[in-house]
Amino acid sequence: MMRDQFEKQLSLLNNMLIEMGALIENAIALAVQALKTQSADIAGKAIALEHDIDDKEREIESLCMRLLLQQQPVARDLRLISAALKMITDMERIGDQAADISEITIYLADAPYFKKLEHIPQMAEATIKMVTDSIDAFVKKDLILAESVIKYDDAVDELFYVVKNELIELIQADSSNGQQALDFLMIAKYFERIGDHAVNIAEWVVFSIEGVHVKDRGQM
Repeated sequence: MMRDQFEKQLSLLNNMLIEMGALIENAIALAVQALKTQSADIAGKAIALEHDIDDKEREIESLCMRLLLQQQPVARDLRLISAALKMITDMERIGDQAADISEITIYLADAPYFKKLEHIPQMAEATIKMVTDSIDAFVKKDLILAESVIKYDDAVDELFYVVKNELIELIQADSSNGQQALDFLMIAKYFERIGDHAVNIAEWVVFSIEGVHVKDRGQM
C-alpha cells in the first residue's frame, strides 16, 4: 500500500517535471521569437514566465522533500529523487537565461539589426531540443536519449564559435557595429549556457539510471 502511494507521488513528480520543462521550452521559444521580430512585448512574456518557473521549482522541491522524509525510498528511488532535485536547479537557471536574453532583446528593439540573424536562431532550436530530450530521457528512463543530449552539445558549441568569429569580423570591418555585435555575442553565450544546463540534466538522468555520474565513469 505504501509502495502504491509512493509510485503515485513519483508519477506526480514526473508530471511536474514535464510541466516545468514545458515552461522553460516556452520561455526559450518566446525569447528567440522576440529576438527575431524585435518585439519588446514578446520579450516581456518570456521574462514573465520566470516567476512561474521559480514557483514550479519550489513545488517540485517540496514534493521531493516529502518523498524523502515520509517514505522509505530504496537506493534506486533515492537516486531518482536526488537527480530530480539537481535537475530543477539547472531548469530554473535555463529560465533565468531565457529572461536575460529577452532583457537584451528589449534593449535591441529600437534599432535595426546590422546583420541578418542566422546562427543564433539555430542555436536556440538546438538548445530547445536538448532541453526537451533531457527531460524526456528522465521521464522515460531512456539512457540512450540522455547520452545523445550530452553528445549534441558539441553542435551548440560549434555554432557559438561560428557566431563569435562572424561578429569579430564584422566589428573589425566596421567598429560602429560594436555595441550591437557584443549584445548578439552575449545572447549567443546565454544559448550556449542553456545547452550546458541541458547536458547537466542529461548527466543526472544517467546517474538516476546507472547510479554513476557520467564524469565518474572513467574512474571505475
